[in-house]
Amino acid sequence: MTTVTPEVTWAQRSSADDPEKNYIFLTIVATDIPESDKQLDLTPTKLSFKGTSTSKKVTYAVELEFFAEIDPKESKIHHTGRDIELVLRKKELKEEFWPRLLKENKKQHFLKTNFDKWVDEDEQDEAPDDEDYMSKMNPMGGDGGAGGFGGIDFSKLGAAQGAGGLPGMGDMGGEGEESDEEDDDDMPELENQEETKTADAPAATEAPSKKIEEVA
Repeated sequence: MTTVTPEVTWAQRSSADDPEKNYIFLTIVATDIPESDKQLDLTPTKLSFKGTSTSKKVTYAVELEFFAEIDPKESKIHHTGRDIELVLRKKELKEEFWPRLLKENKKQHFLKTNFDKWVDEDEQDEAPDDEDYMSKMNPMGGDGGAGGFGGIDFSKLGAAQGAGGLPGMGDMGGEGEESDEEDDDDMPELENQEETKTADAPAATEAPSKKIEEVA
């Protein structure tokens, strides 16, 4: 099968005091790569990617050696049917932008600027935070499936509920159901009381008429 280099786009933000604003936007444009076939290795100095497209019938492969170090543990990923998006945390807090993405100062035909994410260095403080984009990202090492829940193991979550609920949750569900049943049981009694009052009303009305007849 043919091996090709995928298009890679990038942009960046920088900060001298806030790690959350000191990162690289990196997108590998590789269509229809099954999660099971995705090979992605991220180290502080390098990223290696390989994966076979089910629709294009080609194998994408690329290796990037970064200009400076990143922090893999604080980096995030989002794998879609169209591409693989990453947010790579820069290791060094620094106000200045990286002059380029790669260590080697050589133009690469596959590497392009992501103009949707790019802002000039002196304008990045005014740029709005892309909360929608960042919210879909997952920690490296656990994509979290379609829901994006990171490392939560829902099989263990279900077992915890079966064993008596999650810590601190108690039997909230059971108490709510019992309370509803008690309320339902009380309602007929109120209706019976109303019926009793209605039944007694004619008797109270008839008593004065009997006394009037006796007097007459």
